[in-house]
Amino acid sequence: MSVRQEKFSGLIQEHLAVIFQRNADWFNKAFITISKVEMSPDLSYAKVFLSFFKVQNKEELLNLVNFHNRDIRKQLAAKVRNQARVVPELTFIVDDSLDYVFQMDELLKRVQAEDERKKQQ
Repeated sequence: MSVRQEKFSGLIQEHLAVIFQRNADWFNKAFITISKVEMSPDLSYAKVFLSFFKVQNKEELLNLVNFHNRDIRKQLAAKVRNQARVVPELTFIVDDSLDYVFQMDELLKRVQAEDERKKQQ
C-alpha cells in the first residue's frame, strides 16, 4: 500500500470509529471496532474490517451494518469533505482474528492451569 493509501485509510478508520460509537443504537448497542481499513489505489473503495465483541450472531449484525451503509457513508462524507475529493464506497467484512486470539488465550490458560495442578500433585 502506498503512503497515500495508508494515510487515507487511517483517516477513514478514525472517522468510522466515531461514527460507529455515536450510532451504537443502530446496531443494537453492539460494541463494534474497526480493526483495519484497506484502500484501493484510487481511494474510491474501502474494505472495512469490523470486530464484534460479545455478539452471538455476527452475520446478522453485519447485515445490520450493511443496511446502514448509506447513512454511514453520508456521515463519513461530512467528516472528510475537506480532505478528499471522493468518499470511498464501503465494503464491510467481519474480522474474526480477535476471536481466534481469545480462543488461543483461553486454551493457553487451560494448559497453564493443568500444569499447575500436575505440579501440586
